[in-house]
Amino acid sequence: MSNRSHAVVEERVQAAFDAVPRAAFLPRRKRRYAGDDRPIEIGHGQTNSQPRTVRAMLELLDVRPGQRVLDVGCGSGWTSALLGALTGQEGEVLALEIVPELAKAAAHNLRGITATHVSVRVADPDVLGAPDHSPFDRILVSARASTMPEPLVDQLDIGGRLVVPVRSVMTLVERIGPDDDVVVSEHGLYAFVPLIWTP
Repeated sequence: MSNRSHAVVEERVQAAFDAVPRAAFLPRRKRRYAGDDRPIEIGHGQTNSQPRTVRAMLELLDVRPGQRVLDVGCGSGWTSALLGALTGQEGEVLALEIVPELAKAAAHNLRGITATHVSVRVADPDVLGAPDHSPFDRILVSARASTMPEPLVDQLDIGGRLVVPVRSVMTLVERIGPDDDVVVSEHGLYAFVPLIWTP
């Protein structure tokens, strides 16, 4: 990515952050900490991720207007709302959360910002991702995978991007052709809660 292209991506991600207040996606008693650059617990052993980490992931993902995006491990719905801001109303974001109580809270939080093109559903513990809705242009995983989540790679459209922490290494997968034609790159170490998935 050229310097100019990266600058455009950074500007779009900043605009999404400006449009989507983190506080609206935190438990009421935690909202005073919304400006802190750290993960914040949201219950059920899950966290609202550190803003600096979310920003890095979204810049790698490079979401474009009108794209179809899968958000795996949406938690409180903040990343889903940011993705929705990046796709615009002409796009589509499907958010998955394996904890039913958090999925319900995420759907409620998203209604509060009228993100009608962002939907939330409880993840099937036996199915990683949403193969019934694939392919996706972009897939974001906000939990640490122990191995490359191949089912999600399979759900990428040609030209698609997957961003996922694999053994704490932020990993970008780009599908450049059919079948197994992908490019994988690594982008630093990050701390995440584990992805609930048995490969």
